[in-house]
Amino acid sequence: MTTRSTDVRRDGLVLVDKPAGWTSHDVVARMRRLAGTRKVGHAGTLDPMATGLLVLGVNRATRLLTYLVGADKTYTATVRLGQETITDDAEGEVTRSRGTGDQGDLTARVGSAVADLTGAIQQVPSAVSAIKVDGQRSYARVRAGQDVALPARPVTVHSLDICATRPALAADGTSVLDVDVRVACSSGTYVRALARDLGETLGTGGHLTVLRRHRVGPFDVAAARTLCQHADQLELVSVTEVLRAAFPARVLDEDEARAVRYGQRLGPSGRDEVVAAFDPAGQGIALLTDEVGRARPVLVLDPA
Repeated sequence: MTTRSTDVRRDGLVLVDKPAGWTSHDVVARMRRLAGTRKVGHAGTLDPMATGLLVLGVNRATRLLTYLVGADKTYTATVRLGQETITDDAEGEVTRSRGTGDQGDLTARVGSAVADLTGAIQQVPSAVSAIKVDGQRSYARVRAGQDVALPARPVTVHSLDICATRPALAADGTSVLDVDVRVACSSGTYVRALARDLGETLGTGGHLTVLRRHRVGPFDVAAARTLCQHADQLELVSVTEVLRAAFPARVLDEDEARAVRYGQRLGPSGRDEVVAAFDPAGQGIALLTDEVGRARPVLVLDPA
């Protein structure tokens, strides 16, 4: 899927395997230096403790990020049952150590509790999140000592599978149970909040200790490279490849391609979702959406 670019102007997606300890902003700043451009953005952040796939757009491809942010995502994670933290993950201080009691009984109950968190659910995001409350980030309000109560919002957890469970002792001596899970979910789902809610359902408290993102839409971390590897050779997914991977395709004839490059409307594509338009040579040139019986270009990537 990836191609190596030797052009002076580089356009495309960069798939980065983010290391732990880096913020998404840190990765974007580093990529700006590597790509030699300020026009770098991301298709959804990862917390500093998390690793895995971070999808970046460079130059023209930043215009595609709006349409990729809402893609489904897949993670592996470890939930620690028996303790709660202020951030719902291992980066925050422990606020309560309930322990796990009879771990045999707890392990037997985890499966049914996980099932209750699967499907279309109403999720209260973690208070330490980037959601804005009256113009200020929620995490900033929490760090300033304010109590923040965010409203629940609809998300979809397509699957939440238990991979393994392990009894453990926390640093303070509390008996805990570590549960390895694999999560496929809609955009906007907080895996930290799933860990918190799993612990609350089981009466033990819970928080996230490990998080790795494997997929964003059609893109997989197996195709990603580390920042060090990108420093040696910046590897891009071309705009045309992105359009083929992420959207239904519509191949245009010469007249249609010319019209789209001028921002003109075409006959309908006959699909409810956004469609990628390709010229007769196979180059991706635009995104189209049907409106009132016509297909309107919502993004022209190769204008006349």
